[in-house]
Amino acid sequence: MMAWARFIVTATAFVLITAISIPLQYFFLKAGLGLRKSFPIFYHRIVSRLLGFRIHMHGDMATERPLLLAANHASWSDIVILGSLKELSFIAKIEVASWPLFGMLSKLQRSVFVEREKRGKTHDQASEIATRLAAGDVMVLFAEGTTSDGNRVLPFKTSLFGAAQVAIRETSVETVTVQPVAIAYTRVHGVPMGRFHRPLISWPGDVPLGPSLIGLLKDGAIDVDVWFGEPMTIDAKTNRKTLARLMEERVRAMMLSSLLGRDLVTPRVENPETAILPDSAILKDDKKL
Repeated sequence: MMAWARFIVTATAFVLITAISIPLQYFFLKAGLGLRKSFPIFYHRIVSRLLGFRIHMHGDMATERPLLLAANHASWSDIVILGSLKELSFIAKIEVASWPLFGMLSKLQRSVFVEREKRGKTHDQASEIATRLAAGDVMVLFAEGTTSDGNRVLPFKTSLFGAAQVAIRETSVETVTVQPVAIAYTRVHGVPMGRFHRPLISWPGDVPLGPSLIGLLKDGAIDVDVWFGEPMTIDAKTNRKTLARLMEERVRAMMLSSLLGRDLVTPRVENPETAILPDSAILKDDKKL
């Protein structure tokens, strides 16, 4: 009974704040005001509180620009979590643009929509992302290309990492910073989440959005760790496949440290193709996107 009472209160508040925020953000975008970047933080902070998230941030977002954030992706709520912390925009699959409400919210946050399955459009999509990066916008790439079950990190797709190189080749920037970001949902009502409670937050594959949203509005009280890892500086000769592997390894290490309750240990290997390099390192390769 209490859960449904909470649902009614939080759902009503969610609808009201969203109904007020959409026209405001639309006006900020059309008017070209600076609030078009900062207002989404205010909105996401309110929504994250309504959903009951307790966010624990480790590290901080890099200050260098252009900046591409490479993150894991377990749920639609990842956008709320990250959006409540910093001024940033997302790289989303094209299907999101047509979703009721959430598609509109994504557009108002100036997301870039990509068709991952159409390889012929990869360069054009990378160019759009590159233009935004060069303009100083922080872009979030959910590099797995889909959502996971929240217990693991899926292999990172390599294609859109090339946007960082396109930004160098097609604009005036000489280097781009790429930073790994890990999102780990760890506790519900103070109890370690584990696999039993994982469906409350995870949104893998084709699971409908409605039940996931209702579940959060009913239950809430979820602890989530957000890790901003060691950034890397890349140039036009960077091997994007090697870059993707490095980001994947760093994100996996940060996520597992939260899920297992252990100190963060960055994996290091002898193979130079997969070695974790310091933040000043630049990986060189003659391959182009």
